[in-house]
Amino acid sequence: MRGITTNAKATQDRQMYFLDPIDPKEGKFDKILIANRGEIACRVIKTAKAMGIKTVAVHSDVDSNALHVRLADEAVCVGPAPTKDSYLRMDRILKAVKDTGAQAVHPGYGFLSENTEFAAALTDAGATFIGPNSKAIKDMGDKIHSKQVASHAKVNMIPGYDGEIKDEDMCAKISADIGYPVMIKASAGGGGKGMRVAWNDKEAREGFRLSKQEAASSFGDDRMLVEKFIDNPRHIEMQVMCDKHGNAIWLNERECSIQRRNQKVIEEAPSSFVDPDMRRRMGEQAVQLAKAVGYDSAGTVEFLVDSKKNFYFLEMNTRLQVEHPITESITGLDLVQQMLRVAYGHKLNFTQKDIGIHGWAFECRVYAEDPYKGFGLPSVGRLLKYEEPHLHVEGVRCDSGIREGSEISIYYDPLICKLVTFGKNRTIALDRMRDALDNYVIRGVTHNIPLLRDIVEEDRFRRG
Repeated sequence: MRGITTNAKATQDRQMYFLDPIDPKEGKFDKILIANRGEIACRVIKTAKAMGIKTVAVHSDVDSNALHVRLADEAVCVGPAPTKDSYLRMDRILKAVKDTGAQAVHPGYGFLSENTEFAAALTDAGATFIGPNSKAIKDMGDKIHSKQVASHAKVNMIPGYDGEIKDEDMCAKISADIGYPVMIKASAGGGGKGMRVAWNDKEAREGFRLSKQEAASSFGDDRMLVEKFIDNPRHIEMQVMCDKHGNAIWLNERECSIQRRNQKVIEEAPSSFVDPDMRRRMGEQAVQLAKAVGYDSAGTVEFLVDSKKNFYFLEMNTRLQVEHPITESITGLDLVQQMLRVAYGHKLNFTQKDIGIHGWAFECRVYAEDPYKGFGLPSVGRLLKYEEPHLHVEGVRCDSGIREGSEISIYYDPLICKLVTFGKNRTIALDRMRDALDNYVIRGVTHNIPLLRDIVEEDRFRRG
């Protein structure tokens, strides 16, 4: 069984994922460029180095001493601090690819990771995009079109309207026909922006107007859709991995229901709510959708799940998810390695029968912010003291892109670390998360560990 470690003792290793044995005869990239920063850039560099692949980091001028820059074999400055002038500058990143001789680019998540123009430009330049093909990104990037594709692929759909909604009155009529409450949201939306719940005609009109304005300013696309609002749903997603030879496999689910303002806070894998039959059906539908769009990399199909275990397609994320470490923890797979292999042209070296669930994992997103006062606003400053808990607690993995002395900048996402714990069952993994949070030392900036600690100890959460 290649690519998977099943030894229970081995899977408690701090790293909690395993590089598949390297076949010296198997081709690989000589050098890749990582078009990102922070923890995900460090994460990709770590696996690339283990595979014997040289790495190129890109950075803004304020990130010149960042950890991902120091870990890479080469580094190229692509502009000043604002992301629009650096990490989003396709022309400068493409020039860095050419100047360094990088054969491929891993986009991480965010920034250009789901930009069809960037993926196509790399292909035109003779470089490989380490992610899905540009058509698949385009098909799944538009919420209206993705729902149409998913419906044709016989994926469970939320009742709704995905045609063009011309004005407030039309929105109110459609909403009434569907039946209140409804969710009004932007077709090109994400991150909780451009979304409103409406419980009557008046709220539907107002929600349409406000969401349309927000969508136009945030995404440059003000198309809206309306669908039935599922009250108090669970947010459960299915990881898929596909190659360029028609093989597609589902790698179990992640429970992402603990959110604040539509932003994930804590994730776990597997979900205590999902039974084996439901898992199989969700996985099969996720694979059906992936095959329908010719998907050929790591991807995630998100579902909303009601109290009766009915699940409905939400969207597909055409990139490596922030929370991928918990899937790695329970399967033993290194998803970044698989992305690199698949992008090079290799077939997946495991089958659906090889994929099991070996233990339980949680991920807490540790942010530099005050969760009780200025949630979402970075706590800017220098990390005067920084000590990760993996030295003190068993079964802990820390994916971070900072170290003691690092600066938390106002220009970027204030993520400090993705704190992951693993155990042979949910209780052990959760207790380890509590202990890890208690042993995490962060001084110099305000952080959200008190909130995470409160959630981990909350009775309803502990019951699942």
